[in-house]
Parts: sequence; C-alpha cells; structure tokens
Amino acid sequence: MPQVNEELRKMQNTYEKILEDLPETRESVIPALQLVQKSRGYLPEDGLEFISNYTETPLAKVYGIATFYSQFYLEPQGEHTVKVCQGTACHIKGANEIYDALLGELGIAPGEVTPDGKFTLTTVRCLGACSLAPVMMVDEDIHGNLTPDKARGILGDYE
Repeated sequence: MPQVNEELRKMQNTYEKILEDLPETRESVIPALQLVQKSRGYLPEDGLEFISNYTETPLAKVYGIATFYSQFYLEPQGEHTVKVCQGTACHIKGANEIYDALLGELGIAPGEVTPDGKFTLTTVRCLGACSLAPVMMVDEDIHGNLTPDKARGILGDYE
C-alpha cells in the first residue's frame, strides 16, 4: 500500500502545480478540466476528484461538465484525435462513407485507440464547416470536401 499512497501523493502534487494559478472556485471547473486534460491527455478519475475538491464543486457536477462537452475525454486518447462530422450537411454528402473508410484504414472500433497509440476516431454532431461538407477534424485541423480516399490520405500526413 505505501507505493500506491506515494503515487497518489505525486499525482496530487502534479495537479496542485497544474492548477496553482486558478482560483479555488466553481468558476474554475472548466479551465481546470482543460489544464488537467492538456497535461494528462485525458481526464482520469483521480483528476476529476482533485478538481472537485480544489473547486469545492460536487464530483457529480464536475463529471457532468466533463461528459457534456465533447472536448473532454475520460479515456486515454491517441496522439491524434480524428473527428468525423455527422451534421446534416456532412451526413447528406457522405460522412458515413468517410467514417467507415477511416475505421477500416485504422483497424479499430469507434472510439478506440490504434495499437500504435497514434489515432483515436470519433464522430461529432457538427464542426461548423458545413460549406466544406463532408468534413473531419484531425487535432485542430479541419479537412473538407472529403472522399473516402482523400480522408485516408490525410491520415498519412499525421503518421
């Protein structure tokens, strides 16, 4: 047990350092979630608990915020996150074919991380780039007017 306590103490020290410039108030929940995720790559349970205590916000509320916004991840993600838009314009113009092509190319199920840790593939309701439909986002980069072949080729740029 002492090793587990030591690891927990180290993680708490890390979280304290990450959040040291934020006020310890409820208004800091979203910025705290962003900072912890930036540091860890996702929001682990101990991070959510720390944020809850730090901001004096019930854990259920912190968890609710983390699961409401699509920018937050509760599971480890790949080095690159690929989001395929499923909004109306993208759907009509073939987003499902794009998504299926990428699933096949990556050899993973929806939401999984590739075995090499490079990619996570998900869908989103709208990326706000309807005039470029169908669209996908890799990390912070928008790619539009996609075909299945074009989408597969774009993944190669991130390997």
